[in-house]
This record gives sequence, structure tokens and C-alpha cells, in this order.
Amino acid sequence: MKFCVIANPEKYSIQNPLSRVVKWCLQHKNTLYASQQLKHYLPADSLGDYIKILNEESEAIQKSDVIIAIGGDGTMLHTAHLVKKRGTPVLGINTGKLGFMANIQPEKIEDALWLISKKKYKLDKRYMLKANTSEGRIYYALNEFLFSKKDSSSMITLEVHYDGQLINHYWADGLIVSSPTGSTAYNLSAGGPIVQPSTPVLVVTPINPHTLTTRPLVLPSDKILTVKGSETTEKILFSYDGIILPHNSKLDVEIIQSEFSVNLVQLPDQNYFETLRNKLMWGLDKRKQ
Repeated sequence: MKFCVIANPEKYSIQNPLSRVVKWCLQHKNTLYASQQLKHYLPADSLGDYIKILNEESEAIQKSDVIIAIGGDGTMLHTAHLVKKRGTPVLGINTGKLGFMANIQPEKIEDALWLISKKKYKLDKRYMLKANTSEGRIYYALNEFLFSKKDSSSMITLEVHYDGQLINHYWADGLIVSSPTGSTAYNLSAGGPIVQPSTPVLVVTPINPHTLTTRPLVLPSDKILTVKGSETTEKILFSYDGIILPHNSKLDVEIIQSEFSVNLVQLPDQNYFETLRNKLMWGLDKRKQ
């Protein structure tokens, strides 16, 4: 089997998990591709028939059957945008904090790779959202699109329509349009609901709205949600999955479920609710510790 490893060595401590991946691939004679940025983190004597260095991450992905992403959910988001048109399975090894998508702990690397090599896994399909701007640009998000205030203590006003009907004029610090995958990210911190990943919906969550009765909405993702900004471009930030986007005119964005999805590797003993219990510590009684 051919693997590819994606990691951000500047942000996370990847040496131990990367070494374990390399050792396993060498022992079981599986090919591992990596980009030039990881070359210095690989033992020099490991490079050869099974451990191969390519110039770019995109080249390594093209040659692989399964992608191993080492890091946190930020690394998983980066990987998702690299593979969205290919559908290559992604295994997330968590060296970050919560890690809702990267949910394999480093001590389980060998077990996970063995199960994958024997094709004993399922694919957890996570669809992405698509945004079309009035300027003709198209963007994709696995977690969320974010509209927020910029360099100002004052709130912003956002006019939001769904399927041609006015929902509200939101007066708030911002607005999150989240996919089910992103429901456990910024959306959760802002008081939005948790949504099972396979559900074909999007979540509209205001950030610190002026009106206390303004609450998050869960809407079918097969119809267009339109977000328009009343303020000038200098007052509103528009971003996807943490990446800030340029816009030269007043904000006018249409959002809908995209044709692309990301396939996350799910091992036999894993399920979404187990991840929620572990990451959010549901049912944990600290009195018993």
C-alpha cells in the first residue's frame, strides 16, 4: 500500500509520530511519500526504496492510496483542501488539542496502519460548503465560512436570505455559517448546536448578537443561503476555515452544499459519539478522580 504523510513541523511536535509511521512502513514494506519540507525530520538512512521524498505535497498525494495527516484539526483542514477533488482517504493522527477530525492518538499508530493495510476500516464522508461571491470567486470550506467585524469595537449588520426569503438582519460581532463537521469548531464555542456529520444541513450562528432572542438556525444545505454586508469592506472580514479572503466590493455571498467531500478513515472501534464523549468529556465525574 502507498501512504503519504502531511504535517506541519513548525506548529506541532511531529518527530515521534512521524518516526513511528516511518518505522512501520519500513517493517511492512509499504511505500511512504513525503514532501521536501519533511525531509529534515526523517532519518537519513530511512530514505530509499520505501520512503520517498517529492517536491510538493500535491505530488505525494497523487501517488498515495491513503493520506496520513499528523497534527491537529488545522492540519486536517489543510489536507482536506488538498484532497477535495480526489477523494483519497485521510487518517488523522492527533498531536494537537481536541482533534475532532484527527482522532487517532500517537500510541495507536501501528494498530491503525495495520487495520488500514488490511482494509479493515470505513470511510466517514464529510461534505464541504461552497461560497460564490458577487465578484465571481468560488471558495470551499470543510468547517465554516465566517463573517466578522474588523478593527472596530462596533457591531456589523448582515442581511441573510435563505431560498430567496429574508431570515434576518443580524446586528452582531459576526456570523458563522457552518457545516456539520464544523459544528464542533467555532460554531460550538459561539453557542451553536452539534450536528452529526452525515446530516445534509448547514448551521447559521450569530456571534454575540445584539438581540438576546436571536438564536442559531439549522437549515437544509441543498438551497442557497445569501449573506450580504451593509458596511463597507473595511469593516467586515470574510474567511473560510481560518483563511481570510479579499473582497473589493460590498459583501454578497451565496453558500450551498458543494459537490466535494473529504473521506476520513474510521476504524472499527470508532464512532462519532465516542469521539464526542472522549473530546468533550461527557459523563466524566471529577469527584471520582
